[in-house]
Amino acid sequence: MADVAIPQPISEAQPVAEVSQSQPQYPVQQSTPATHVAPPSASLYVGELDPSVTEAMLFEIFNMVGPVASIRVCRDAVTRRSLGYAYVNYLNAADGERALEQLNYSHIKNRACRIMWSQRDPALRKTGAGNIFIKNLDEQIDNKALHDTFATFGNVLSCKVATDDQGNSKGYGFVHYETAEAAENAIKAVNGMLLNDKKVYVGLHIPRKERQSKIDEMKAQYTNIYVKNLDPEVSEAEFEELFNRYGIVTSYALQKDEEGKSKGFGFINYESHEQAQAAVDGLHETEHNGRKLYVARAQKKSEREEELRRSYEQAKQEKLGKYQGINLYIKNLEDDIDDDKLRAEFEPFGTITSCKVMRDEKGSSKGFGFVCFASPDEATKAISEMNNKMIGTKPLYVSLAQRREVRRQQLETQIASETKFACSRRLRWALVPAT
Repeated sequence: MADVAIPQPISEAQPVAEVSQSQPQYPVQQSTPATHVAPPSASLYVGELDPSVTEAMLFEIFNMVGPVASIRVCRDAVTRRSLGYAYVNYLNAADGERALEQLNYSHIKNRACRIMWSQRDPALRKTGAGNIFIKNLDEQIDNKALHDTFATFGNVLSCKVATDDQGNSKGYGFVHYETAEAAENAIKAVNGMLLNDKKVYVGLHIPRKERQSKIDEMKAQYTNIYVKNLDPEVSEAEFEELFNRYGIVTSYALQKDEEGKSKGFGFINYESHEQAQAAVDGLHETEHNGRKLYVARAQKKSEREEELRRSYEQAKQEKLGKYQGINLYIKNLEDDIDDDKLRAEFEPFGTITSCKVMRDEKGSSKGFGFVCFASPDEATKAISEMNNKMIGTKPLYVSLAQRREVRRQQLETQIASETKFACSRRLRWALVPAT
C-alpha cells in the first residue's frame, strides 16, 4: 500500500491525539531489531499505536516538530483495521532526529508509542549485531525505564519489554545498539547487577533458530529421565535398583509428600545419554508391581506447557473441522422451546447428532441454540427451509455456526464497507452544484 501524502494541514475540526512526555503506562511488544543506517528519506517507524489512531492524528503530532512529507498507518488488507504501527516520513533527517528525541515514549491516545528509524531491508533488520537480551526484570520496569538504563553505553536503536496480552511485563526485554561494542560494554556493566532489587541477566541475543537448534541438540543427548505411575510402596532402594541395570546412575529422586509417602513419580540421571536411552527403551510401558510404567526424557515445565498448548490447539482445530458445515446456530427462539421441541422442528431435514438450547444460571432460555446434523447437505437444507420461518410468534434466524473471531472479522468488514459507502455518498452530494 502506498504512503498517504498529506497535501494540506489538518483542520481544527479533526481529532488531535493527546501527547504526554510522562513515562509510558503500557509496555511495548517485541519488535524486529534494526541495524542503523543513515536514513536518506528520514523515515520513522512508530509502533504500539492504539487501533483508533489515524494519519490525521499523527500528522497533528509529528508536524509540530517539522514538515511531514507523508504518513501511513499500516492496516489489515481485508478488515482495514490498524495493525498498531505507522511510518512517518520527514522532508529532512534533522526533523526526524528531533521527533525521535522529543516524541519517543510519549502518549498517543493513552498509549506510549515507540519510535525508531525505519529500516525496510530485511537482511539488515535481521542481523543480530548489537542486540542484547535482558531477563529477570522487575515488573515495574517499562520500555522507557529500560531505555534510560541502557542508553548510557551507546546509541540505542530499539528497546522493548516483552508483555502479555494484558500489557503486563513478562520479565524480559531486548535492547538493540548501533554497534556491537556498545552491546558488549552493556553486558559487562549490567550483567549480574541489581535493577529494582532484582539481579538481572544480560547477554547477547541469540536468534530463535540458533536457540531451537541448541534445544534440539540437548533433547537428543538427554541423560535425565522422568518416571511416573510407580507403585507408592516402591522404596528409594528399589527405585534405584530398578534403573541400575541400564547404566551408572549419578543421581535419583523419588518424590514424596509432606508425610514422607511416595507420590508415584521420580527422576533418574545417568552418566551418559546411551544409558538413559536404554532405560527408556527397556522400561517404558512395562509392568512393575502391577502398574504400567511411564518412562521418558525429563522435560522442563515450560516445555511441558508448550506441548500441552499445542495439543490443545490441535484438538480444538480438529473439533472445529469436524463440525464445519454441519453445526447450525439458531436464534430468536420462544422461551418455551426446549431441546426436544427444537429437535422436533429440525428432524425432518436429516439425522441430528446433537441439539441444545442455551440457558442461563436460572435455567431460563437465552433465546438461541445449536443443532448439529450428520452431513453438510442436511444442514444446508435445514437453513434454506427454516431461516425466517415463524415458530410461535417469532421468525427464526438459522445459519452455520461460526467461531467468534470469524464473526468479529465479518462484522468489522461490514462496518468498514458501510462507512466507506456513507462517506462516498456524502462526497457525491457535496459535489452537486447548488441550483
